[in-house]
Amino acid sequence: MNALTLLTAVGAEATKEAVKTAKAATSLGQPNVTAIAFFFLFVSITLGITYWAARRTRSTREYFAAGGSLGSVQNGFALAGDYMSAASFLGIAGLVSMSGFDGLIYSVGWLVGWPVITFLIAEPLRNLGKFTFADVLAFRLRQRPVRIAAASGTLTVVTFYLIAQMVGAGGLIHLMFGLSYKVAVVIVGGVMLLYVLFGGMIATTWVQIIKAVLLLMGATLLAGLVLSRFGWNPLELFAAARDRYGSAVLAPGKLVASPLEAISLGIALMFGTAGLPHVLMRFYTVPDAATARRSVALATTIIGAFYLVTFILGFGASVLVGRETINSVAAGGNMAAPLLAEALGGTGFLGFISAVAFATILAVVAGLTLSGSAALSHDLWNHVVCKGQSPEHEQLRIAKIATVILALLAIGLGILFKDENVAFMVGLAFAIAASANFPALLLSMAWKKFTTRGAVASMVTGTVSAVVLILLSPPSGSTSCTTPPPSCR
Repeated sequence: MNALTLLTAVGAEATKEAVKTAKAATSLGQPNVTAIAFFFLFVSITLGITYWAARRTRSTREYFAAGGSLGSVQNGFALAGDYMSAASFLGIAGLVSMSGFDGLIYSVGWLVGWPVITFLIAEPLRNLGKFTFADVLAFRLRQRPVRIAAASGTLTVVTFYLIAQMVGAGGLIHLMFGLSYKVAVVIVGGVMLLYVLFGGMIATTWVQIIKAVLLLMGATLLAGLVLSRFGWNPLELFAAARDRYGSAVLAPGKLVASPLEAISLGIALMFGTAGLPHVLMRFYTVPDAATARRSVALATTIIGAFYLVTFILGFGASVLVGRETINSVAAGGNMAAPLLAEALGGTGFLGFISAVAFATILAVVAGLTLSGSAALSHDLWNHVVCKGQSPEHEQLRIAKIATVILALLAIGLGILFKDENVAFMVGLAFAIAASANFPALLLSMAWKKFTTRGAVASMVTGTVSAVVLILLSPPSGSTSCTTPPPSCR
């Protein structure tokens, strides 16, 4: 027996033992020195970037679109950083760990939306718009009704998306610092407010780039540690999950039981991607349509690689940590990835992964807040209230006031929705984006006979119907197994 075979056999034996005696104790919830150090390091660096960006941000174009000066590599990484959210890292890993194969529907649905953006959205959006996707809708339609409807859809999507990010961020800071959940949410909201209020899109872009690199490195390293326990063979990992939880863990139908619901969810995730206001806003940060197309191609590659990794993390957490432990730490499975990091690398590695996850959330929250403030100041204030006559300094002032309002809203909602699974909450935001924003945006660019009345009707109907159905649906803690964990574990 050679050394490699011996190590593999020993690792397999150790894994079997770990599976039998899933670790019930965790240091999560106690102050983690490593996590706190990485947290302050990240915040210090990004606040330095914010100070630098604030000195370069003087106009609305610089505040909302970084002056349109970003290259394809910069914007590609920033797009990936904007998109790889708490739902991607914490939520999908949690869903897969608690429900098995079905959790993959979220990662696949979110990924296949990017070809739609590449071939249908990116170039025309860059050519026709200025700061928001409402610019495209209003290009040949009546300004006032279209912008009101578009801003309403944008703010609804941003609100639901912010809930998910703040829940994930609050949980992380709570566990890293040992602070109360409410205080943790306030801290996250305050730091995010500094980035957006003073640095605008320039600061937000660099925060997203740093976060994308850190997240891809951290998640890949964690997945590598998982596979090393199973002889670098994913099939062995899946077999261990089957042995522990039964063959149903590798089959669809546990999280989404109805084929119609699966199709509906897939469509919402795919087309919702192409209707997310904070993603669409990034296409105005590049100088031309060709650069926008190249940045989407790079972002798709990064995001695709990352989603493959999260699937390994989810199954690894279910086998090496255990569903009971995961659910006992945080309802909804949101802490599966940090718990896995602790099981494999101790409290030091847990601290690093937790800090990376925090960086992930903070970057996305900053992008969401910026898109919401653009809708309020550029679409509603400038074009609806002031009929396009508002001076730049006034638009900037209104944008910063809107940023403060959105930050306070995010903090309040983050506290209110404490125990929701973050992937599930983001799924609701995607449903609204797919129902309201995407159809109007696509038809305005592709159909010459599209009218103002049709645009407003599509956005209002999509937004209202999606929100009403969400409010009337069973909560995620119900007994129906068409909803996410913890109910369907």
